[in-house]
Amino acid sequence: MRKADIADIITETAGIQKSESMEMVEQVLDLIKAMLQQGEVVKIAGFGNFVVRSKGERKGRNPRTGEEIAITPRRVVSFRPSALFKQYVNSDGQGQSVS
Repeated sequence: MRKADIADIITETAGIQKSESMEMVEQVLDLIKAMLQQGEVVKIAGFGNFVVRSKGERKGRNPRTGEEIAITPRRVVSFRPSALFKQYVNSDGQGQSVS
């Protein structure tokens, strides 16, 4: 699914113009990105948490040559789904667990 697909669904369900729904999707994603860039945790109830973590410098190996290299420190975004979201994904859409 792409941003345009999300905007199409919003257009159909909310009865608004495609340009408005696309702008809404862009604004929500821009807000999430801005909060994460500032180091904020983004918590969406019933969905999950987006968290920025810092990874320190570490040593790694080039798999091709076996040469040891330094991996630079960086920040990474991780997503932790909520228990409700996990339960929904593992159900058949009607509350029944899928085996």
